[in-house]
Amino acid sequence: MVLVIIYSFGLNAQNTENQKIKLTQFLSKLSEEQQVFFTYDVDLLENIEVDTNQLNNKDLQVIIDYLRVKTNLHFDNLGNNYYVIYNDSEKGKASFEKAKKRLNETIATISNSNGFTNHVIRGKVVNLLNEPLVEANIIENGSINGTTTDTNGNFSLETNSLNNLFITVSYVGYTSKVIAIKNENDITIVLEQGESLNEVQIVGSRNANRSALDTPSAIDIVQLQQATNRTGQIEINQILQFVIPSFNASKQSGADGADHIVPATLRGLGPDQTLILINGKRRHQSSLINLYGTRGRGNSGTDLNAIPASAIEKIEILRDGASAQYGSDAIAGVMNIVLKDKVDTFNGNITYGFNNANAKGNFTNPTSGIDGNTMKLSGNYGMKVFEKGFINLTTEYLSKEKTLRPGADFREKYGEAGLNEYSIFINTEIPINNHSSFYAFGGYSYRDSESYAFTRPADSPRNVLEIYPNGFNPLITAKIKDNSISTGFRTQFNGWNVDINNTFGKNNFHYFIKETLNATLLSHSPTSFDAGGHILNQNTTGADFTRFYKNILNGINIAFGTEYRIENYKIFAGEIGSYAAFDINNNIVNQNTPTSDIIMLNGFPRPRGSQGFPGYAPENEVDQTRSNLAVYVDTEFDFTNKFMFGIAGRYENYSDFGSTFNIKLSSRYKANDNFNIRSSFSSGFRAPSLAQIYYNLKFTNFIGSEPSESLLELNDSPITRSFGIGNLIEEKAINGSFGFTAKTKNFKAAVDAYYVNIKDRIILTGNFDASNLNLNVNDVQFFTNGVNTSTIGIDVILTWKKNIMNNNFIVSFAGNVNRMTIDKIKNKTLDEETFFGIRDQYFLLASAPKSKFNLNLNYSNKKINTNLTLTSFSKVTLVDWQIYQPLIIEDPNSEYIDEIDRLQKATDVYNSKLTTDFNIGYALTDKIALKLGANNIFNIYPTAQQNNWTDSGGYWDSVQMGTNGSFFYSNISYKF
Repeated sequence: MVLVIIYSFGLNAQNTENQKIKLTQFLSKLSEEQQVFFTYDVDLLENIEVDTNQLNNKDLQVIIDYLRVKTNLHFDNLGNNYYVIYNDSEKGKASFEKAKKRLNETIATISNSNGFTNHVIRGKVVNLLNEPLVEANIIENGSINGTTTDTNGNFSLETNSLNNLFITVSYVGYTSKVIAIKNENDITIVLEQGESLNEVQIVGSRNANRSALDTPSAIDIVQLQQATNRTGQIEINQILQFVIPSFNASKQSGADGADHIVPATLRGLGPDQTLILINGKRRHQSSLINLYGTRGRGNSGTDLNAIPASAIEKIEILRDGASAQYGSDAIAGVMNIVLKDKVDTFNGNITYGFNNANAKGNFTNPTSGIDGNTMKLSGNYGMKVFEKGFINLTTEYLSKEKTLRPGADFREKYGEAGLNEYSIFINTEIPINNHSSFYAFGGYSYRDSESYAFTRPADSPRNVLEIYPNGFNPLITAKIKDNSISTGFRTQFNGWNVDINNTFGKNNFHYFIKETLNATLLSHSPTSFDAGGHILNQNTTGADFTRFYKNILNGINIAFGTEYRIENYKIFAGEIGSYAAFDINNNIVNQNTPTSDIIMLNGFPRPRGSQGFPGYAPENEVDQTRSNLAVYVDTEFDFTNKFMFGIAGRYENYSDFGSTFNIKLSSRYKANDNFNIRSSFSSGFRAPSLAQIYYNLKFTNFIGSEPSESLLELNDSPITRSFGIGNLIEEKAINGSFGFTAKTKNFKAAVDAYYVNIKDRIILTGNFDASNLNLNVNDVQFFTNGVNTSTIGIDVILTWKKNIMNNNFIVSFAGNVNRMTIDKIKNKTLDEETFFGIRDQYFLLASAPKSKFNLNLNYSNKKINTNLTLTSFSKVTLVDWQIYQPLIIEDPNSEYIDEIDRLQKATDVYNSKLTTDFNIGYALTDKIALKLGANNIFNIYPTAQQNNWTDSGGYWDSVQMGTNGSFFYSNISYKF
């Protein structure tokens, strides 16, 4: 391989104006005329020609931009008009590294030959996180005198004079900086991360030549280390909650399984309407289906917190419908988690924090002091494999104690779950040759989580005085195992990029109920039970083909592929005592058991199963599998340098409900280099999950403070059909968006308006009377395609960055305004209030908060990094259980008989709130940094306590910033 470096001396190109000439010849001429220098691999450029008719009387930047577009090559400016030319292939990137090394060697040789001995400038080049930038380029302006930084980011540069001395500092993927040198020494130069020209955006566009502000759809790129430093949060859901305004993830309490896996939403849609990818490959969902709470009721989502934050480099968020590109679950958008691939560096973190338990309000049972003690340990290390390959490993341990906040008498232990979680993740790529590589990534996490259920009073038929003379608070414990592995092969063949891959994922959610009993076993009852659980397995095999045709129009990108996915859902039974009722002879109660043998208390039968959460019985067991085959085409046409148009289509066929075809149209118009207008229109769908089709359970439902035995019947059941509930079908969506991006030297803006219409959204109905069905339950409910909704909103993201004398300032503002309406309730002949009543409607609308705004102020220098964040949460309105008071108390003289008065009493208004977060970090050494901070520093809680009728049994439901109050923390990070 021959590397050529062109300098401005000794080159005499022939007159090639007004004709097509080889690019190498043109670069030689350009170098001579404009004193610009190029380094490149000759083999890369030898067959490329350019039309010089287009380049007469153009300035250098226009010429470079023209060459980038016409050749689809990267022209990276290393400073002082030194350019390295390369492409996105492995060979191209390798030639870039060799060319850069050769250039640096040449610069060093020339510098040494000039014998500069009078002055030595010493300093260090770092990024905004104070991390050293290795092999950054430092060049003295007006000369070819230069050097590069070492492994610690340090450099020394010899020069013969300090008069009017300027140096250019540059690093690939960062914004170059020109520094005036006076009598300074030991200087620190901070570079800000820019848009790397060769960074492939996996999500939203399969065109590798697209940048975040250049795409036809709204994309956020969250650099996770920066986001973690900014927010002080330690789990993925909570980090994104305070970075992406349209993302919401409030922790639940008293919601059974949802206490242990936090449901998250994007743009107020369902947790299962956002598709999650890891390194561009589909991530499996949780086996849990949410049955309670303000968000995600009736939905299954992906457990983002099962992925260790320390393993993640960045998260790409496509805020646009993408079913036509990626398939089911992408109605609200797509989140692509990109794992770390760094080598030869170990990064470790230790975090400790706690909550202020002093909730504000006048409570009969106030809390005080501190709780929620949290400890997190993490380590990440990468190593090279051969010359270009890598293995990156992450391990993480998280321990969080439960929090307790004031609750009603029937919920003495209201608060968030505690947990111990261990995880390990791997990301690796091993080259086979210059054009092919093998890759694998995935991990395993184990979470042991526990939360308190509703209180069982001493005199309740659910209690046995000999065991709990003062009543008891059952503990619902979940042992959750989540593992995945993705393997694949990438290669280049006849100009096509080929990716053949397989991804397997599994989520095992196993209930163990502690500090409980089975009331029908009386004093002989155990106090803990294995209650069974559920498992979801998913295997996805895919083949993807991509090619960019640079000589057609202004460039055409074509991608197509196929995907075959198999899903398996299981419910497995617990031990007998967790689900059964026993008679006076210690036999299992069934339909033949005489009434005289049933164990009673005060004229009422004692309820069956473990208190807190009844176990799954053999009749609940499920083992169901389905498959689907998909094919897609995804194209982008750059008609001109300004106008781009994309069209994508995807066909999917499911083995259990049929086929669907979806399409997406997108466009982008570049008014100039700093302003883009973009829009998209798409159809979308979400297949009903296997859990929604087959989940079933008998459980205790608390309606207000009153327990009621309920049955959630599976969709494919004669009982379900008898109520007129049909087979579940796919949710269907229409998405539209329009927005713009703008940028200047220090400022970036992205504004996008959107509209999402969803038909046949799957809901969990209310409780229908089942007393005449001989099922030993009071109520029955179902999953059904129950409502149509429309959502309209706008996202705004503004960022300003400025460096003043090595002092770095960043101001970012992000906001979301969102409105969801329920267009139709599809209750057919069923009572609408029972089918999907006003209380359920308010809960659905609360999943789409009216607004959220976030303002972050960051200052950093060589040693210090500080963040101040203000987050504004909008008002939320819910309807509590008082709406059903007459049905509960059956008192004709009740004050709740008047419907208007009842609604007024049942309406809970949580006013808008503003929280304040602050942290400060200090670099003790080049390798160790300390950070102290507080989230919600002023201990803000939701609006003054509600009454005793909330869904959670506490004085607040799961809204806004949560109910834990202030969180104080410290962090030590280290690397070597």
